[in-house]
Amino acid sequence: MKWRDVKREMLSDPDVAREYDALKTEHELARSIIQRRLEKGLSQRQLAERADTKQPVISRLESGNSTPSLSLLQRVAKALDADVVVRIEEQSAPRKKSRARQGAAATRMR
Repeated sequence: MKWRDVKREMLSDPDVAREYDALKTEHELARSIIQRRLEKGLSQRQLAERADTKQPVISRLESGNSTPSLSLLQRVAKALDADVVVRIEEQSAPRKKSRARQGAAATRMR
């Protein structure tokens, strides 16, 4: 079975689709960093050196499973000869808080 088919099948579950959508921004950011890094012909280690950080930080950033600071994103963008663009837009549809985000919020509050 191809990944595309597995993904389609998994996203047919409303709970999985909601969780997937909740992480969309993080994954788009990760994809854009990876794409730009590869276009520049850089390894994670080389990008880390240019951004004045360590390779594991770049790895976490590219995994889409971290919440980077704006400062880190600006250093990475500069190292990739790119700009960071941040904006707040109206939601297209009200979203419920995902379970993953609810757990993260509860953890931060402890």
